[in-house]
Amino acid sequence: MHSRRKFIKQSIVGAASLSAVATAISCDNNSSAAKGQGKKPIVISTWDFGVAANKAAWEVLENNGRALDAVEQGVKVAEADLENQTVGKGGFPDRDGHVTLDACIMDELGNCGSVAALENIAHPISVARLVMERTPHVMLVGQGAKQFALENGFQEENLLTEASEKAWKEWLKEKNYKPVMNIENKAFATEKLPGNKYNHDTIGMLALDANGNLSGACTTSGMAFKMHGRVGDSPIIGAGLYVDNEIGGATSTGVGEEVIRTVGSFLVVELMRQGYSPEDACKEAVMRIVKKKPDIAKDIQVGFLALNKNGEYGSYALQDGFTFAVCDNEKQDLIEKGKYHYNPKKS
Repeated sequence: MHSRRKFIKQSIVGAASLSAVATAISCDNNSSAAKGQGKKPIVISTWDFGVAANKAAWEVLENNGRALDAVEQGVKVAEADLENQTVGKGGFPDRDGHVTLDACIMDELGNCGSVAALENIAHPISVARLVMERTPHVMLVGQGAKQFALENGFQEENLLTEASEKAWKEWLKEKNYKPVMNIENKAFATEKLPGNKYNHDTIGMLALDANGNLSGACTTSGMAFKMHGRVGDSPIIGAGLYVDNEIGGATSTGVGEEVIRTVGSFLVVELMRQGYSPEDACKEAVMRIVKKKPDIAKDIQVGFLALNKNGEYGSYALQDGFTFAVCDNEKQDLIEKGKYHYNPKKS
């Protein structure tokens, strides 16, 4: 009997040791392909204009504020920037001249709120948060979203600036619609796309606060000169944004239709749950798009950005030119260039 008990005890200890080794190997594999390990608080966001947005978010995080408050305050900077014609006030209108805004937000508890096709309200992200906090719903759209905003104290205003109206009237001359990649990255656009003027895009932001909680936000004015009523991935939970406080969060940028078809941000988070690093998860999500539609992969841009529970981050995109901004205790204005799949030299 003594020998049997001794054998069982040794077996349990041995199994526990193997489990610990396996866990250590798994963590080591993840960290080798990720950046920012162990950093909190931290905030990351898409594109160069994420630097200014991150700065506002950091003011919340460095004072032990909640990640949810940080991402809301951060993306509001982009929504208010009139020179940014892809987000918020001053964004390019649809083909009928209406500026329609989309946004969503998600907290560490899995609560989420969203608005789509919202007109005449400058900060859709704040309306989305109120949808989350004051209604039994997740998404409000169009006139209903506007009515809700006005009932909650938001002021109606004209979002079509002189510059965006001029661009729309110029577009009307030919009415030729083709999304242009990476116009948000001004240096890339100037160097490689000098003849292209218009595109759409998104600011997606993810934050991990000092308490170890995650939240995310995503907001956009959508595709330039889109069909009236078109909604992309940005306000759709699981497509443009997804947060799971046990694992991490992800957000997307680029042609929203392809992100919706793969439920991209949810996919990235689930891949991280399986042990993928943030970068590898983003890459696999991109490759799912390539696998389904290899012929269009060279003509559009889609990128993903992810942050896990350990403060590790990573990104991956279909095309060159995608950038993102990082802000933590060590760096306040870092811009990183995302890795990408398509190589035109091999096409």
